[in-house]
Amino acid sequence: MRVVDSHCHLDFEGMEEQLPAVLRRAEEAGVDRMVSISSRVRKFDNLLRIANENGNVFCTVGTHPHNAHEELDVTSDNLVELAEAKKCVGIGEVGLDYHYDLSPRAAQAQGFRVHIDAARRTGLPLVIHSREAEDDTILILQEEMAKGKFAPLLHCFTSHRRLADAAVAMGGYVSFSGILTYKSAEDIRETAAALPIDRIIVETDSPYLAPLPYRGKSNEPAFVMKTLETLAKVRNLPVDEMARITTENFFRLFSKAT
Repeated sequence: MRVVDSHCHLDFEGMEEQLPAVLRRAEEAGVDRMVSISSRVRKFDNLLRIANENGNVFCTVGTHPHNAHEELDVTSDNLVELAEAKKCVGIGEVGLDYHYDLSPRAAQAQGFRVHIDAARRTGLPLVIHSREAEDDTILILQEEMAKGKFAPLLHCFTSHRRLADAAVAMGGYVSFSGILTYKSAEDIRETAAALPIDRIIVETDSPYLAPLPYRGKSNEPAFVMKTLETLAKVRNLPVDEMARITTENFFRLFSKAT
């Protein structure tokens, strides 16, 4: 069974010593591809090095909304140039986070639009973080889509259904993390059950948000299987079939990750 982890953080501080074992367990679990997500452009070189040293690891380039105010000098041209790297398959993680507000909202919005422009220019998918910011996320996506198409991916989906529907209507995809397995996440499972099946993928967001029965532990790509099992149950499909579908969806979106 071939499975992908569309969103993990393999450059997390303290992770590199554990990386060989983490990657071995992922391979043993059947995880075929991992996309390690950028949170700061200034740390992209290290992230790219990890991807280049490991054949089944790919990466993105971007600035997380928490750090938007620190990298306002990053331009679309900068992102486009860095994204030329062979193992770089996406733009982001970028977006809006109104839960923590660690970066001024104007800075988050500015960074969001810069990254969208880079995604439009490169044709690479845009990995989007949206937390308690549904209205502004939808507004920015719609305004920018009117300027030219790009491929949005709502990562670690925890928002209201209307955001997922809006993204899909714009040609986007939705990714589900270990949160899908939590008892309190019935609304997320309802969304996962209702979306077009060709627009959903799975992720770990490791080392965060480990799925049941690993909740509370450091998450890792091998655990994406538990999220996949829950998604298969929600969609009333065999696990093998769900794996095939989400993997096909992944490669359709991340077409550079071959």
